[in-house]
Amino acid sequence: MKYLDNNLSITGKRVVIRVDFNVPLDEQGNITDDTRIRSVLPTLQYAIAHDAKLIILSHLGRPRGKVVPEMSLAPVSVRLGNLLGKDIRFVKNCIGPEVHAAVSEMNNGDVILLENLRFHAGEEQNDDAFSMALASVCDVYVNDAFAVSHRRHASVVGITKFAPVSVAGFQLKKELDYFKQAMSEPRRPVVALVGGSKVSSKLGALKNMLLFVDKLVIGGAMANTFLKSQGISVGRSKVEDDLLEVADSILKEAIDKRVKLYLPVDVVVAGQREPMAETGIVPVNEIPEDLMALDIGPATSLLYSEVMNDAGTIIWNGPMGVFEMAAFSKGTMAMVRAMAESKAMTIVGGGDTDVAVHQSGETDNITYISTGGGAFLYLLEGKVLPAVAALGNG
Repeated sequence: MKYLDNNLSITGKRVVIRVDFNVPLDEQGNITDDTRIRSVLPTLQYAIAHDAKLIILSHLGRPRGKVVPEMSLAPVSVRLGNLLGKDIRFVKNCIGPEVHAAVSEMNNGDVILLENLRFHAGEEQNDDAFSMALASVCDVYVNDAFAVSHRRHASVVGITKFAPVSVAGFQLKKELDYFKQAMSEPRRPVVALVGGSKVSSKLGALKNMLLFVDKLVIGGAMANTFLKSQGISVGRSKVEDDLLEVADSILKEAIDKRVKLYLPVDVVVAGQREPMAETGIVPVNEIPEDLMALDIGPATSLLYSEVMNDAGTIIWNGPMGVFEMAAFSKGTMAMVRAMAESKAMTIVGGGDTDVAVHQSGETDNITYISTGGGAFLYLLEGKVLPAVAALGNG
């Protein structure tokens, strides 16, 4: 795979960069978190400094191939311009005559942002005609969108068949380098902390992690399925009953592979999943039939923190509870603090987990925070990202 570096001349060339500007917007269309924009600034600034004609591609939300005004990238062009300190031309389409006209008027160092890729069905269909149209305005294609690189979409896979040169940007390279360090060349012991709501969404990752981690720590609603598989009554807690046997097999496989696997010993319970719900703390084998577990308890937080104390590498994906609500956030925040205080190399997977870290104010004390949730899991499963494989052919 080739990378964006000094071996590739981009001066005066039309450089199409696929980024992930899928940022959260409030009801007024204001950006509430620009982390994903900031993460790719080094790549964009490099292209500008080398006098390239910079054409930026991204998606926002899930418009399903239709034009949805609320999902326009127009607000992003304003924020991007402020961060780069230059005017950004926004084009209200990502293919067609309007795009070609705008590109033809560009001078070296100019930047244009094209409209939401997913306004066209061809993007998610990885359609050849759409891919060719995207590539028609570029001399060099750069993928710097790790968060969507597990998708077989036109702007990360199909486009590489038609672009003259295809390379990886700085952010994508950084993500892959940290992951390689954590999985292939880790400082041991390696501790994986896995939470979230479903075993089903992380089944492949759990099985693959048993091949390289020393300790596997499980929390969140997915822990309920493991507890129930061991005959523990979990009341009205969320459980995937069709995966009880699978959960039990993972526990047995951990024993066979000499991986220490940890489950909660106590939980925070409530009758409703609501911010003002009355809560209690009980051992896992004493969960009342009419209540549900919504966070790990203080004893579990202490246990899990101690597990991380002597770690050489910690990988975390998925919160320990319904951390969006203060009553059920203590377990997740305790894990953030434990990671921040650890001397290990600490890598946090995207999605809700990185939100928790940002909310805690401990961002600077984590080695690396990934920008991708689904792509992060894809790598945890031991797979090669489709978009990365495509760059190998570019």
